[in-house]
Amino acid sequence: MGLRNRIKYNLLQNRFFFVTTTVEGYRNIFINDVYCDILIKNIKHYQARYRFTIYGYVIMPSHFHMLTEINPEFGTISDIMRDIKKYSAWDILEQLEKDKLLILTEYFGKAAKGINDQKRKFWMHRFDDEFIRDEKMFYTKLSYIHNNPVKSGLAKTIADYKYSSARNYYLDDQSIITIETKLN
Repeated sequence: MGLRNRIKYNLLQNRFFFVTTTVEGYRNIFINDVYCDILIKNIKHYQARYRFTIYGYVIMPSHFHMLTEINPEFGTISDIMRDIKKYSAWDILEQLEKDKLLILTEYFGKAAKGINDQKRKFWMHRFDDEFIRDEKMFYTKLSYIHNNPVKSGLAKTIADYKYSSARNYYLDDQSIITIETKLN
């Protein structure tokens, strides 16, 4: 992993974040590739729009983590997450309706009751973001992301899990999301 020199410079500029966001009620939506692919499509779209760099990610059944470097000229971490959450929610909820998963669509409808004019609520209200303070924290969070599926019993090895950047690092597989693994 050849990121060390670049990280030292950009950490000083408050641009690196470890982000977590969770499905309302911790529902295990991302056990189906269709819903993971919808989330991936939205992440890619907003990555192009906001020009942020992804260094690590994992989509777990009820949440996802991302280790990212923002480009402040194009948006904040709040802008990025607002749009990823908003538009992935619309797309996922639409797909749930097409799939006739009534229990889930009803649940997400009830979750929105009392929230202004909102009819459905897919993601929990907030997301967690941690500013990455130093290189040690960066690699600790990257390791956490890569080990999460193994610790949760979803994969035997870190490179086995389809929706994790461990595949990018260890298999040079950029087929799901292209991430930065080396210095430019």
